[in-house]
Amino acid sequence: MSKWIKPFILLNIVALVVSLTNGQTTFAANSEIKVPGSAANVTKENTYPNPTQDLPELQPGGLAKQLIDSSNVKIENPNLIRMFNESSVSKAPFAVGYSAKIFLGLWPLNYESQETTINWQYKKINTNFLDNRGAKEYKRIKYYQNSQQVIRGGLTAKVRNADDVINLMMHDASEKTTLPLAYQTVVGAGTKNERIYNVPPKQLGYLYTYAPAVNEKGKVTFGEVYLILKGNKRSLQVKNVVSQGVGAWIPVQDYISFGYVATPTPR
Repeated sequence: MSKWIKPFILLNIVALVVSLTNGQTTFAANSEIKVPGSAANVTKENTYPNPTQDLPELQPGGLAKQLIDSSNVKIENPNLIRMFNESSVSKAPFAVGYSAKIFLGLWPLNYESQETTINWQYKKINTNFLDNRGAKEYKRIKYYQNSQQVIRGGLTAKVRNADDVINLMMHDASEKTTLPLAYQTVVGAGTKNERIYNVPPKQLGYLYTYAPAVNEKGKVTFGEVYLILKGNKRSLQVKNVVSQGVGAWIPVQDYISFGYVATPTPR
């Protein structure tokens, strides 16, 4: 190999490693989970404007597609795909006989959903109360949010690369439910809904409001990712592959659900 080819190849390797280590994604039409009659979408009424957190598909470019196709394990992590999209490796003339193996880190590579359910009463966020015990006629009670509430989700146990894992889980859960999911959502003080609940005479009316969340369970696959350079060929090798069961609560953004109770005695 000539004297100028070696530094040329080494410079390309260094550039690739720097790029890889510095890089840091529509809901499906079919839905397995239906919104019950007790729930309501309060996007327009919510006094706190939640930012949209949809997860668009990240399409791999030329190099990324080549590397992903060469992997012995399925790669779906959008952050890893983005790294490959932002990287480049130039072909070197007379690189015959050259080889290198570069460790890119331990990554969560893909997620397989096993169960997606929703708890429409994940967190109680409000109580409206009306005392009609001294009246002879029905009175009405409506929902009015008394104070701002922040609803947070997260993984149910500690997992390596937690942000990447929950992104993968959110993507699958969103496809199954068609619901707007978010790491956290806020219901602002003063948020209203026009549903009416009648409180009978000699009764107390309690209108409870809840924030829903999706419970996502499945399996995440981790692996050590290596970039293999052999001559002008580029490929990935994944070693020490392990799978781990994971679970997460993911709040449903701008949705609430109601529970109404009329009773003659205080609760």
